[in-house]
Amino acid sequence: MMIIIAEFFVVILKVLWAFVTAGAKWVVRPKEKSVAGQVCVITGAGSGLGRLFAKEFARRRAILVLWDINSQSNEETAEMVRQIYHELDTPITKDGSVGGVEEVPPFQPQVYTYVCDVGKRENVYSIAERVRREVGDVDILMNNAGVVSGHHLLECPDELIERTMVVNCHAHFWTTKAFLPKMLELNHGHIVTVASSLGLFSTAGVEDYCASKFGAIGFHESLSHELKASEKDGINMTLVCPYLVDTGMFKGCRIRKEIEPFLPPLKPEFCVKQAMRAILTDQPMICTPRIVYMVNFMKSILPFEAIVCMYRFLGADKCMYPFLAQRKEAMNNNEAKNGI
Repeated sequence: MMIIIAEFFVVILKVLWAFVTAGAKWVVRPKEKSVAGQVCVITGAGSGLGRLFAKEFARRRAILVLWDINSQSNEETAEMVRQIYHELDTPITKDGSVGGVEEVPPFQPQVYTYVCDVGKRENVYSIAERVRREVGDVDILMNNAGVVSGHHLLECPDELIERTMVVNCHAHFWTTKAFLPKMLELNHGHIVTVASSLGLFSTAGVEDYCASKFGAIGFHESLSHELKASEKDGINMTLVCPYLVDTGMFKGCRIRKEIEPFLPPLKPEFCVKQAMRAILTDQPMICTPRIVYMVNFMKSILPFEAIVCMYRFLGADKCMYPFLAQRKEAMNNNEAKNGI
């Protein structure tokens, strides 16, 4: 009994110390780690956040491995990355150890593109094997690829529901199973899960999307605990949960017009810069904007009816309805044009 009591007090001290260190990071910004020369795999790199993440890692001299189902858009991202590499690819000088200057060798750009449908398990495993063979061991895995069906539940075809779940959630299992073994062997690596605030708290009309993001977050958190239990402290994990990002994915989504100026859609560049800061300082989780933390906390302690009242006040209960209506109209127009 005395041992348990003693351990309990040690746990309390560790919890308090965790609060202190977390608070200190708000005051003193942690130093960002270098990813120069490290191999970074980014899924869904052909557009949106994936493209911006690729550009940010390129500026930090990482070796980029870009995955996307669309070959053309993926190559466009690769060309942008090469341009960034070209700007970095100039000899620089630094102070020498004996008063002179020594030339630093120019940076050698490396970017690899692969057409991969992360919704197909065998495709993921085969492309991952090619990456290991052609590029080398992966240091950073960014599970970023995502899709949205854009249908109310009862109007959504089953195959679209399955597609959303597979791409947004199941694919994380397959990419991680492909690259984690070597990370465990070396006790080195970083896995990033690009989820969504809709994986922390949901709204009406996007049941499949919310479920897929809840699943991705559950997977991420469980794997984080497994790595801690295995004492693999050299492998870091970062969960990225942004609010609505203005990438066009949820075009038309609107909250209450009086509230919207205070909580507008996030600029993709801002979202990525915040996420990059969290990744490079080994922050376990990043929510943007910070109010998402508060909303998630309130959801955990408030009665459900209280949450419903808040949603209705903010206009968040039906915020996806304009988006769904636009998607339905666009699909109907396409069907009419195609004579369907």
